[in-house]
Amino acid sequence: MTRTVVESATQTAIIGFEEPFCVIGERINPTGRKKLAAELEAGDFSTVERDALAQVAAGANILDINAGVVYNSNPNPNETEPPLMKQMIELVQGLTDIPICIDSSVPEALDLGLQTTNGRPLLNSVTGEEDRLEFVLPLVKKYNVPVVAISNDDTGISEDPEIRFAVAKKIVERAADFGIPAHDIVVDPLVMPIGAMASAGKQVFTLVRKLREDLGVNTTCGASNVSFGLPNRHGINNAFLPMAMGAGMTSAIMNPVALPVTQKAIQEKKEKCLNEGIIFPERMDDETFVTLFGLGSTLPRSGKEMEAIRAANLLTNNDPHGGAWIQFNKPAGAGRETGGRVSRRGGRRRR
Repeated sequence: MTRTVVESATQTAIIGFEEPFCVIGERINPTGRKKLAAELEAGDFSTVERDALAQVAAGANILDINAGVVYNSNPNPNETEPPLMKQMIELVQGLTDIPICIDSSVPEALDLGLQTTNGRPLLNSVTGEEDRLEFVLPLVKKYNVPVVAISNDDTGISEDPEIRFAVAKKIVERAADFGIPAHDIVVDPLVMPIGAMASAGKQVFTLVRKLREDLGVNTTCGASNVSFGLPNRHGINNAFLPMAMGAGMTSAIMNPVALPVTQKAIQEKKEKCLNEGIIFPERMDDETFVTLFGLGSTLPRSGKEMEAIRAANLLTNNDPHGGAWIQFNKPAGAGRETGGRVSRRGGRRRR
């Protein structure tokens, strides 16, 4: 069965039909995050460090690193993105042994990222556009790495799933011309927002089955796209992911972390309790308080999407004897794995 192997210097993540669902953490990305973009321009990587460690602790198997920030001081990403990509990869590799996904639309950033990354990273991405095929596929072959193939081409993104399948097939066939096997192609069939296209869910499930059965490739997606613009997005995502897994999807680029409860929310709840005559110990710490009242946690933790994925792994027999599910449900501090390391360690680099 198809297995896509992604490696760091010391760890391996496998995307495969008979493997547990692979979670690619998406948080190290300044797109739409003005605060992070400003920090990166100022040389402040503290948020990158926190996001890397939080995602590993939440159960990410691979960390996507995107350096696509447009500096106010220099709006040319072709100049700013390659050195920033190198810095971010080196930082993350110094914090954790987890494999990396190099995510960029700038060719030089992809190339420098491949030179910098230890092991066998996942490259994100190639499309069916001719110039992209001609640049990225030789890189994939040169460095012997797997690649995400996005199902759009020079005509744009089609709403017709048959056209998106045809683009994916084209990429797989062109990759074969370079000697790149299908098991090193992870197709993103492009999940459309269900709020804009009512059939988007059914479309992607059908398309994933076809990609698996006809092309024998692994698949991924930007999981939160399906719920864009709708209320209670986590509820939709929680349903979508196990259904996509049931259709044969083997990975997703997503946020595995439930964001911590804010101080504002805690204070509002405390005031409401006092107004209702609820008395609690004055020295009660915030974590105990939010746990008692079901607000979540003051610390980053695995999100509900991760719970849904791990339950689906169990139900599809990709969690033998339920070991991962039992470990996931252990209380914090009771031997529950957090993953990753915080020491620094070297490793070989692919040249």
